[in-house]
Formats: sequence, C-alpha cells, structure tokens
Amino acid sequence: MSRIGKKPIQIPGGVTVDLKKDQISVKGPKGQLERSIPETVLVSMEADTVNVAAVESVRRNTAMQGLYRSLIANMVDGVTTGFSKILEINGVGYRADVKGSVLNLALGYSHPVEYQLPKGISVEVEKQTRLTVSGIDKELVGATAAKIRSFREPEPYKGKGIKYADEHILRKAGKAGK
Repeated sequence: MSRIGKKPIQIPGGVTVDLKKDQISVKGPKGQLERSIPETVLVSMEADTVNVAAVESVRRNTAMQGLYRSLIANMVDGVTTGFSKILEINGVGYRADVKGSVLNLALGYSHPVEYQLPKGISVEVEKQTRLTVSGIDKELVGATAAKIRSFREPEPYKGKGIKYADEHILRKAGKAGK
C-alpha cells in the first residue's frame, strides 16, 4: 500500500472540489484546476476531505494512488496559495524584462531570446537578474522555470547562465598554466 496515498487531503475553507466520474475540479480564491482520473484510482469525498484509493492492490495501482493523491493535494495548495520558483541570471550583460506575456532575455547571444509565457504563468523581474515564476499549477510552474533555465544553463567555469536560486553550481578550475 502507498503510505502517501492513504493520507486524506484536507480541504480548506473557500475551496470547492467537484468530483465527476473521471474528472476532478478544484476551485479556490486563486483560480480553478482540473485533472482527469485514471480507472485504476478511486477518488471519494467526505465532508471536508478527499480520499484516494487503488482499485486493486497491485504495485502499479498503489503507485498511481500515491501519485494522484499528491497531484490532488498540489491542486488544493495551488488554488489557495500558489507556487513559485526563483531564477537568478549571472553574467556580464545578461538581463531580463517582461512586456505583457513575453519574457525578453539578453543572454550573450547575437540576438535577444523572446519567450511567450504559457497561460496561467506570471513572471516578475526584480533588478533585471532575478526572476520569479509563479502560478497555480505546480507542474506548469516547474516546466516553465526549466524551459527558461534551458536558454542558457550555468556553466561550471565562470558560473554564467540562468540558475535556480537554491541551486549550487560546482565550479571547476580553469587551465593549470605553467
């Protein structure tokens, strides 16, 4: 049995969960999220909790039980508080700014990098070298932050590039010289 999957999900005040046959919808103060539920997982609601169970006790089904319990809990957290990732830009002349829903990055290439932000994601730029990617969908926030980081990943010699704020880059020594 999945230890994570057995835990019930508490629904805070101001959040409504709508459960249909193979669809769950969570609505809260920050927005609404929907997700389809596979046939191997049973989702049931009580007064202010959501329970997730596996159809039969097979290894794959119990793994799906834990996965969907985590996904539904992240949906509830997302519509109440939201998620964010902080990125830092290191390098001479490297900077970022946002115009509408387009993120403009100057990363040392011969051309600026323009990235169209997905719907539901917002980016705040503070002092041109620090980005905060935020939204209600944890999966989309992480994927967007990873995509922005992929435009210029940090290199190990000088540390130039885009990195997560809590990421530590292992630095390498340069040429040994004479």
